[in-house]
Amino acid sequence: MISVVIPTLNEAGTIGPVFDALAGEATAHEVIVADGGSTDGTPALAAARGARVVAAPRGRGHQLRAGAEAAQGDVLLFLHADSRLAPGTLAALAAAMADPAVTGGNFRLLFDGEDGFSRWLTGFYAWFRRRGLYYGDSGMFVRRTAYDRLGGMPALAIMEDYALARRMERLGGTLCIAEPPLTTSSRRFRGRHPVRIVAKWLVMHTLYHLGVPPARLARLYDRKTKAEEP
Repeated sequence: MISVVIPTLNEAGTIGPVFDALAGEATAHEVIVADGGSTDGTPALAAARGARVVAAPRGRGHQLRAGAEAAQGDVLLFLHADSRLAPGTLAALAAAMADPAVTGGNFRLLFDGEDGFSRWLTGFYAWFRRRGLYYGDSGMFVRRTAYDRLGGMPALAIMEDYALARRMERLGGTLCIAEPPLTTSSRRFRGRHPVRIVAKWLVMHTLYHLGVPPARLARLYDRKTKAEEP
């Protein structure tokens, strides 16, 4: 069974399409929503749609770890609330994981924006995926035994997906599912300058590799994002 783990924080107006897509999947699965303290009714909405809701400290790393701890499946799929799944996504994942040599991986990612930057991001993500880099918005998945062996999702304030992906690549046996791809929202980039977005991404990674604590990086990330908003 596939355990779909979705971290949420005030996603009541966004998460509906994910539930709709998962409801149409015939592959055996469960849905776990790890909520970080929503005040917009997200937990109630998720429960009404058949998801198991677990409360977790705010922060994607903490929430994903809590969701994984509650999961019962032998494959974990970490999804963002604004992900858009094509029909057959879980079937493709189950087919990939039927090979015991596969420990995990992610999906080919498309950004839904029609602007030039969104199209560039789609190509850029494909470029650095070929170099073993990927993030949570691309639908990371991992076999439960491998997840436990890796120590689980790092409970970090930021960069938790990058940290897990690096561990998975060192373990080996990963792949990228090209068809169907996963689509993600470009909403977080709207109104922000592309050069500033890329520069912040580079700064965050540089500071992370220099050993700056993730909690401090998260505060810096929030300040920089707010400063870019129109």
